[in-house]
Amino acid sequence: MPLNNRVVVVAGAAGSLGPTLCRVFAQAGASLVLAGSRLEPLQALAAELALPAGRVLAYAANLADPASVNGMAEAVKEKFGRADAVIHLVGGYKAGATVVEMDLTDVASMLDQHLWTTLHVARAFIPLMAANGWGRFVHVSTPVAQTPNARQAPYAIGKAAQDALMLVLAQEIKGTGITANAVQVRSIETAPPDPAKPRAGSSPEEISAALLWLCSDEAIATNGARIPVFGRA
Repeated sequence: MPLNNRVVVVAGAAGSLGPTLCRVFAQAGASLVLAGSRLEPLQALAAELALPAGRVLAYAANLADPASVNGMAEAVKEKFGRADAVIHLVGGYKAGATVVEMDLTDVASMLDQHLWTTLHVARAFIPLMAANGWGRFVHVSTPVAQTPNARQAPYAIGKAAQDALMLVLAQEIKGTGITANAVQVRSIETAPPDPAKPRAGSSPEEISAALLWLCSDEAIATNGARIPVFGRA
């Protein structure tokens, strides 16, 4: 599934999943926009990838601020002339209290991190994809968005809203050459697996493989899907 000449924006590139995903996509031939809140780790990742200068851009932006995200989209357009795919990895987790007892600022925080960052990135980059008649918009989701447990309200609300946005977007871009999908993950296991124990989560490599396929030409018929990548427990 080569991605030669494709420009892929990775929002949250320096997080737990981002570096592995960026390595996988770079090996597939993609040019990468490494986006996040702090420039230093993004520049360090760019140096580690050792891509030619024409194939990588490290860009620090406040993804919860539409003006900042729009500025990033302009920088991407100026450097590459296009954006072909966006992978949204930004996230966080707040939970632990009942609905009656929870701090409402936790709900606001989860909506900021999951819903609003996704919305601002979509509004900034979908037009760039539409200009070329090809695009992929993917975020990492969780089964908690559909089947939450007790005391998970802030996180469940944030992820459910993010999924709902993706489902609406998928309907609106149907037939344009652009798709919107999600990969569902229970947890990301970055430590080496223990053969003697079942795995509760998925490795960055497994998740990256699913995301790579969703960003390929072969995935054109997949739109509005939540694809489970639950590991091999």
